[in-house]
Amino acid sequence: MTLDDYRQFYADEIGIAAGLKSAPLLAAYASVPREKFMGPPPWRIASADAAMMALMGLPREGYSTTENPRDLYHNVLVALDPARYLNNGQPGALARWIDALDLQAGDRVYHLGCGVGYYTAILAEVAGACGSVLASEVDGVLADRARANLAAYPNVSVHGGDGAAFDPGECDAIFINAGVTHPHPLWLQRLSPNGRIVLPLTAARDGTLWGSGIVAKITRRENGFSACPVAPVAIYSCTSVRDRELNSQLGRALASKALFKLRSVRTDPHDQKDTCLAHHEVVCLSTTDLPVGSQTDPATISRSPEPALDRERQ
Repeated sequence: MTLDDYRQFYADEIGIAAGLKSAPLLAAYASVPREKFMGPPPWRIASADAAMMALMGLPREGYSTTENPRDLYHNVLVALDPARYLNNGQPGALARWIDALDLQAGDRVYHLGCGVGYYTAILAEVAGACGSVLASEVDGVLADRARANLAAYPNVSVHGGDGAAFDPGECDAIFINAGVTHPHPLWLQRLSPNGRIVLPLTAARDGTLWGSGIVAKITRRENGFSACPVAPVAIYSCTSVRDRELNSQLGRALASKALFKLRSVRTDPHDQKDTCLAHHEVVCLSTTDLPVGSQTDPATISRSPEPALDRERQ
């Protein structure tokens, strides 16, 4: 069997395991050479459970070393920086999240937390030559690797630095690959009509680099922002877009399972209610469906409300 055969089997297996709907996404998984993004061998691979145990400071059993690129074509993590327990994301999980974006050829996509660019390449394949992907990575070393890895993609550009402080312009789809406590108001503002955001909403414990919660999909409608859960998640926290009070509220909503009842992101002024899962005057995660009438026009959201939110890492 050739590597192309392994890539096709890998795509087929992920498609079945993640219940993917998008044929272009499956084709991207079958065509993008993962080994070319992971650096030279040997590679360290692990299950998601083993990597999470390591991140939590538990025994790091389950990692193995390989020099055979075909071993990368399984639903496994690949270490990018073992000292920091930093890995290339689990293919099956990210496939499900990307599938929720409902990407179409020609879409303008923003990818925050691109790492070394493997999933950015998959996004670029789905968006096609008529689309574009703007990626950002806060880690300078990884951002440089992503630029080199993605040099062959004319429809991709990479920004190094805090992606939350970067204005991506109008987007049809935004993919956030790090845990936040709320959607950045600028991301909401930059969505085109019917634009989508997929992002992990997580509660993080003090002193930890990771949090748990849900991956959520937010869609810009004429009368506001609808939202729904996509999947449970445990993931590294974003370096910003984290607010201490919202973190506490998310933790309580996760513990009570109310977070899985997310239905909208409210941007209109209102008092905190039982339907507010995580409430702030700028953005509120709510269990209420969008009203029939119009809400505050998303275009009126302030571009710079973040000073009112705690940007410190949890």
